[in-house]
Amino acid sequence: MNSLTIQQLTVPLAEYATISDKATLYDAILELEQARRNADQAYYRHRAVLVFDERDQVIGKLGLFDILMALESTYSEIPGFERLTGMGLAVRSAKDLFSQYSIWNKPLETICQEAADLRVRDVMYKLTEDEYIEETASIDEAIHQLIMGRHQSLLVTRDNEIIGILKLSDIFQRICALIKSCEPPQKR
Repeated sequence: MNSLTIQQLTVPLAEYATISDKATLYDAILELEQARRNADQAYYRHRAVLVFDERDQVIGKLGLFDILMALESTYSEIPGFERLTGMGLAVRSAKDLFSQYSIWNKPLETICQEAADLRVRDVMYKLTEDEYIEETASIDEAIHQLIMGRHQSLLVTRDNEIIGILKLSDIFQRICALIKSCEPPQKR
């Protein structure tokens, strides 16, 4: 896999869906839909928008999971929710929380109307240190970082400036192509 590089798979920042932190969730959904329509069909479509502040600095991501969570504010009332979701829950425990906190108890139309005016900055995912990778790092290192952090993407940097995004789905697509190009031992 050493012939594959981060630079080959990086989506330049200018080609990625972005939005201001002052925008609404409604605006973010429109931007995400537009980016998905414009995406190169050779790659998987966008699953997130990058959030910029007034200084044009990337400060977060808003993905499909974040949008769904924003629709139901009750999740923020569950003690230790971030820790629970990182470990996974048994089906029974998840059902108990669903009942105990009356999650998703309003009609979806009502929930969506209430959520449309939410500000992106209030519902976005705040980036962590392990979501950045230097463009000169190896693809092996990037894969390891994606797996260990269970990330869908990494922000690619050059001299501490974000230049693009490396998506797990694009790496996965290339790896699948490599695997398919190899003849299995039993067929040799």
